Amino acid sequence: MRDERAAAGAGSGTIDWDLAVGTAARLLGPGPEISRAEADSAVASLREYSVGAETHVREVTGLGAELPVRSGDVVDRPGWLHCASRGLAELTETAVENAVSAGAERSGELLAAVSSRGAGLQAGVVLAYLGSKVLGQYDPFAPAVSADEDPGRLLLVAPNIVTAQRALDVPERDFHMWVCLHESTHRLQFNAVPWLREYFADSVGELMGEMDGSTGEMLSRVPAAVREVRSGRSGEADTSPGVLGLVELLQTPQQRAALDRIIAVSTLLEGHADHVMDAVGPRVVPSVRTIRERFTRRRAGGGLLDRVLRSLLGMDAKIKQYAKGAEFTRHVVDTVGMDGFNAVWSRPDHLPTRAELSAPAEWVRRVHG
Repeated sequence: MRDERAAAGAGSGTIDWDLAVGTAARLLGPGPEISRAEADSAVASLREYSVGAETHVREVTGLGAELPVRSGDVVDRPGWLHCASRGLAELTETAVENAVSAGAERSGELLAAVSSRGAGLQAGVVLAYLGSKVLGQYDPFAPAVSADEDPGRLLLVAPNIVTAQRALDVPERDFHMWVCLHESTHRLQFNAVPWLREYFADSVGELMGEMDGSTGEMLSRVPAAVREVRSGRSGEADTSPGVLGLVELLQTPQQRAALDRIIAVSTLLEGHADHVMDAVGPRVVPSVRTIRERFTRRRAGGGLLDRVLRSLLGMDAKIKQYAKGAEFTRHVVDTVGMDGFNAVWSRPDHLPTRAELSAPAEWVRRVHG
C-alpha cells in the first residue's frame, strides 16, 4: 500500500528521495580523522549521556515522568542521511495525505509544478550540506522500531559532534551531555505531548494543500509583494529573512497562516530546548557557560560561502528561532514558573502565536489571565 502511495505521489511531483539520498551521499564529505579507540569512546559516551540527559530534562521541565527512557542512536554521516531522508519522506507523505483527506482544493494538482527528480536533486544538496553540520536530531516522524514503541528517533551524529567539540576546544564529556540535553528535550516534547506530531503534520499538510502549482498565480502577486516591502508592511519577516521573507510575501493568506503556525511551534520547540539545556546548569555540565558562549559565536560564524548557504537554506532564520524561543521561554518561566509555562503543552490553542513569541507577556495574559 505504501509503495502504491509513493508511486502515485511521484507522479504528482513529490520528492524523489532515492535520488536525494544518492546525491547527498556523493557530495557529503568525510568526517574527522579519529582513531578507533577515540571513536568507540565517543559512541559509548553519547549513548550513556542520551539516557542521563533525559532524566535531567524531566527534572527541569516536569514532563514525561511516566515515560520509558531509551538511549539515542549514535550514527555517522551516512547513517544520519538515510534516517533523516526517511523521516522527511514520512512527514511529506503524511502531510499530503492529511491535505487530501481534509478535502483541500486542487489536491490532484498538489505540488504538480515541481519535478520529483528536480526536487530530489535540490533536497540532496541541502542534505549534503546539513549532513556535515547537524550534531543531533530528534525526528518525530521516523517509523517506530517495534510495536511497543512510539514513532520517532533520536540521532546523535558522532563525527560532527567530535568536530564541533574540537573546534570549540571544550571538555569532551561536558559537550556530549550538552548536545544530548538539547535533543532529549525535543524527544520529550513530542513523546509527552500526544497531539504535537499530528498538529505539526496537519500544519505542513495545510501549507502544501494550498499550493496550487500555478507559477502564473504566484508571479501575479509579485507587484503587491514589492509594494509591501517598499511600504514596510512585511509583517514579521525579521524571523524569516532573505529568500524566505520574499516567499512569505508571495504566499496567499491561507499559506501565510499555515506557515506562521509552523514557524511559531518550531521556534517554541527550539527555544525551549535551548533554555532547558542551559537551565540544567553547571551541576551537570560544569563548563556550560563557556560552551554556550563559544557555540553561539560558532553559529554566527563561518566563511562567506558558508554564510551564503546558511541564508539560502534558512539556517540564519533558524538561529534567530533559537534566540527568540529561548527569550520567550525564559520570560514565561520567570513570570509564572515552569508549571505555568507547561500550559503551552495542554492543548493546541495554548501554543504561542508567532506575534506572541516576540511579546511573551501577551501570551501570559491570554492563557493565565
